[in-house]
Amino acid sequence: MGTSQIVKLRISLKDDTTMRFSSRKILLTLIVGITVASCRQNEADGILIGHTLYENQSLEDNRELRQLIRQTLNKDEKALAKLINFWCGGGAGCYDLGFIVTQIIYRVGEKDFIEIAGKLDSKEKTELEGLIMAGLEYGDNDKDGKMDNKVIATEFPELLKLLETRRRDK
Repeated sequence: MGTSQIVKLRISLKDDTTMRFSSRKILLTLIVGITVASCRQNEADGILIGHTLYENQSLEDNRELRQLIRQTLNKDEKALAKLINFWCGGGAGCYDLGFIVTQIIYRVGEKDFIEIAGKLDSKEKTELEGLIMAGLEYGDNDKDGKMDNKVIATEFPELLKLLETRRRDK
């Protein structure tokens, strides 16, 4: 049998019928599977990435963002600093980034989030506050299909104290 001939595999099914697979079909299936698996994703560990931010990302940016989300969920303060400074493209993309931050706070809990946020520098805390405000106002943290229009003072009062301390210390 020559190398140019198509290799056929026979798989017996319960009803004694056979199914034939050519090597080309197998290769095509593998390529499609790998391509789909490596595509951008609009969530990371249950944290949703908003449409505008997601749509305006390269595959590499999307991978980096998902990694930063996972690391921040694991309470890595360096990842939180990088997440806060992640390029969001301005406008609605930054609201989406704020929504990511608020989802993380709800997931890890305000107390644990304060521990990692307390290690940020003053500039990072300022950025964090703005993202939280945007995420609470425009995000759908309660997943009811509507913007939440919440404020930091009622949702995260202890975290707000940390952020206000930064302003008083200037």
